[in-house]
Parts: sequence; C-alpha cells; structure tokens
Amino acid sequence: MEPNTDKLRGLRITSLDDEEEDDEPELPHEPLPAEAAEDYEDYDDDEEEEPEIMIGLLEEPKRPGLLLRHLFPSKAGGIPAWLDPVNLPSGNSSCCGFCGEPLQFVLQIYAPIGDAAAFHRTLFVFMCPSMACLHRDQHEQWTRKQGNPCRSVKIFRCQLPRSNAFYSSEPPKHNNSDKPLCAGAALCHWCGTWKGDKICGSCKKSRYCSEKHQAIHWRSGHKNDCLQMISSSEASSSVLPAVGKVPARTSWPEYQITIDHEAASDSDSCDESKSKSLVMQKHGKPDDLMQSWMDQFEADADNQCWAYFQERISRAPQQVLRYCRESNAKPLWALSAGRPSAADIPSCAYCKGPLCYEFQIMPQLLYFFGVKNEPDSLDWATIVVYTCQGSCDQNISYKEEFAWVQLYPTTITRP
Repeated sequence: MEPNTDKLRGLRITSLDDEEEDDEPELPHEPLPAEAAEDYEDYDDDEEEEPEIMIGLLEEPKRPGLLLRHLFPSKAGGIPAWLDPVNLPSGNSSCCGFCGEPLQFVLQIYAPIGDAAAFHRTLFVFMCPSMACLHRDQHEQWTRKQGNPCRSVKIFRCQLPRSNAFYSSEPPKHNNSDKPLCAGAALCHWCGTWKGDKICGSCKKSRYCSEKHQAIHWRSGHKNDCLQMISSSEASSSVLPAVGKVPARTSWPEYQITIDHEAASDSDSCDESKSKSLVMQKHGKPDDLMQSWMDQFEADADNQCWAYFQERISRAPQQVLRYCRESNAKPLWALSAGRPSAADIPSCAYCKGPLCYEFQIMPQLLYFFGVKNEPDSLDWATIVVYTCQGSCDQNISYKEEFAWVQLYPTTITRP
C-alpha cells in the first residue's frame, strides 16, 4: 500500500497567530529553550538526544520594503534579495542543467554561523519549474559523479564578513533609514532575478539574462514600449525594475519566512524503528513466525516512514522548511525509498571537505505558491539541502551546494 500523497496536500493550512514580533531577522539556527528540548523523545537507537529543530513558516511581509537585501531577509517567492548584489551566478550556473532555461527563485534563508568570514550568510534555492526536469534530476542523482553540474535544483551559498563593500557593519535599524552601501548589478528586465548581461538592441536600455526572456518580454509589450523609450528624451535606467519589485508574471508569490521552534509531541512518537523494537521487547528472541512479522515490517518501511513523517509535520502543518545544522541532525524523510546513503552525498566541490545536512524544503510550499495538483505539475516529497560543514571561503561569491530530491513513489526511479 503506497502512502496517500493527497493527504499531505489536504492538510489544513491555518493562519499564523497574530503576535507582536520584532522585525529583526531571526536566525534559522536559534537554539530551542532547554525545557522544550527535554520534551523530545530519542529518535536514534543509541538514545542520542534529538537535535533542536527550527521550522519555517510563511506570512505576508508586515510592511513594504521589509524583504530588501540590506535587511538580510529570509523569504520565499518573488525575486531573490542577493547578498552579494554584484557578483551573481551566471552562465550555466543560472540555468537548468537539462532544458537550459533560466532557473526560478524558490527561497532564501539567512543563516550566519558565527564565523568571521560568514558574519552574513545566506542560502539561495532555485529550481526549474518543469516536473520533467525534476524527474530527470531525481533519477540521475543516484549515478551523478562528483562535480557533475547537471541539476534542475541548485543551491547557492553566499557569505560576507562584517566589514564589506555592500553593507554597513552596524545592524539594520528597521526605521526606514537603512540603505545598502552600493547599487547592485543590472538585472534581467523580465525575471528580475539574474544578471542582465544582454541588452535590447533597439532601446539599449532593457537588459536580459537570456534570449528566452528577451523574446517573452518583447511579445508581452516591450515591442511598443521600446519605440516610446527610443523617442523619449527622459528614457533612462529608471525603466528597469525597481529594487525589490517583481517584474515577471511567472514568479511565485512572495512571502516572508519566519522561524519558530518545532513543538514537542504530546503522544508517543511513531518512530519508524519503534514498532519493531516493541515487538522484540515483548517477545524476546523471535521465532519463525515472529521473524516473518518482522520481515513484513521491513517490507512496509515506506508506510512506517510516511506515518512518522505525517506525525511530525502535523505539529505545524503549515511548515515549509525545517532547519537544523547540529552535527547529529537528520532529514525528515517522507519515504524509506529514495533516501541517499552516506556514499551518495558528495564532498564539497571547493574545499573537498564533508557536507552536512542543513535544511529541507517541505511540499507545503507548493500550496502557498499556488501550484495545482495536476499530472505535470511540480511536486516533491522533500528537497534536502547539504552544505559544506566548514562553510569554506574560497573567494567565490556564490558557491553551489548539494540538494537531494525525494519524489513520491509514482515518480521515484533508481537505477
């Protein structure tokens, strides 16, 4: 029996409590209170204390301008608030490795780790909106060789020291006086996401990241606007998108990501390994019949994993993200099938050090983005992000990290 994937989409999405909150950006890795951590049940067989999980929730921005880059936001949808606004990913880095189209912005998490070189640190997630490309990505991740750049989901890590060319060394005041120290690179006039290194041959003003976006913009009305811009003596760079404004109608809706603590469960955890251990405690050494039952537990691993997954997300059904960078943190997998082994996780492409689990994206994000439940619509069980354990600084503004895609049983393929 396969897990009912419609159950997750059917989870009731409730509005967040209307609480007075400080506008100061919260760190995704803010520790849980000690008393909350004590309520957790041990997840591992060796009774290791469960790490403290933070969850990401979406809400409308409290005021305009709250999600601009100099306020170091965590956000989903819209356009990215690039941390380094000048040295953006470009070329093949900004495109799907399968169809070659520009990637669409999903979300970003402001996640400094206390290191001097990473006083500011943001992780960016982009993906191709094509389910066909995501399916190919999921299939090839089992055989992907180290350094293979062919991805439809890409993660970029950017970090800056406290003293840098882009922002004040003082924290934002959030009183409308905060400003970046310099302008960013000119962005694509259509998507507002990637560097506009191509210029309209007629007006010489509008910029584009790709020929596709230039063609779409031309058909959508720039053909007429271009003539007006040429004839207007006031034509200037002001025709480009305003900072923070989403020019493209294809962008996903924009939300602020707020960080909260995962609530402890009031009931016994349905740990996927607990059912089997309880059988052993009750009956001691298994006979042939007991061994048969235990084999059935193994055969039914997906359903056990799915039950545990549902129990955990039921504590906050509206969560779109789970974050924990502790050394013993583990992803919350929706299914037993489609999980990587340690050998499937590559080393850092830059320093060759180990990668560690940092956060994962939950399928509820698709609900907030208005993605329809249709055969060819974008869908996933979870997307797990692994980053350089040492958060290395290799004089590259945007370093690509590693994502593992887990799809539902009807689309999981493994060589």
